[in-house]
Amino acid sequence: MPIRVMLVDDQVLLRTGFRMVLAAQPDMEVVAEAGDGVEALQVVRSTAVDVVLMDVRMPKLDGVEATRRICVEPDPPKVLILTTFDLDEYAFSGLKAGASGFMLKDVPPGELLAAIRSVHSGDAVVAPSTTRRLLDRFAPMLPSTGGEPRLVELQRLTDREREVMVLVAQGLSNGEIAARLVLSEATVKTHVGRILTKLGLRDRVQVVVLAYETGLVRAGGQG
Repeated sequence: MPIRVMLVDDQVLLRTGFRMVLAAQPDMEVVAEAGDGVEALQVVRSTAVDVVLMDVRMPKLDGVEATRRICVEPDPPKVLILTTFDLDEYAFSGLKAGASGFMLKDVPPGELLAAIRSVHSGDAVVAPSTTRRLLDRFAPMLPSTGGEPRLVELQRLTDREREVMVLVAQGLSNGEIAARLVLSEATVKTHVGRILTKLGLRDRVQVVVLAYETGLVRAGGQG
């Protein structure tokens, strides 16, 4: 079954361009479009969508709030934030809202297609180390989503899982974590999976965000 993609952008020309690129792929299908966040939320509730390409700055309801509302829907699609400006603070708010990653709108077609496939398969488009660097810059500027209640959730983790979470938040890959803790990579992957399940997180990017919100990792990547 092809990946069902929804395009959300208030510029018709941009949606047309993205649709042409995606239509040429045998494993992708544009099943819906929306011109603002309100329309996007309505469409998601009535259409089966796997991945949403979400603009940030739109009328009626911006992409960040639309992402937040979509991600709390039952069995929500993955959201990939598209932004005009690199290091756009709105994109990082989008990560906190539940997006699986972000890319620039002028991304080469090949990279956009690879990102859609990665998000659909459950991976995060933005590497944890990159997310950490970006949050170092923007976290102090973003409104808090309530780190204290989430701090209580960390008590669900075992000592080893907390240790693995800190290393994930510092940007280490499973292989690097395995070498650091003298574990097999398969064991590390199991720990990461349990962390995601226990904390209700969707991917490694959200692990990084939560680590910042709770103070488990501070600016500069120190645990």
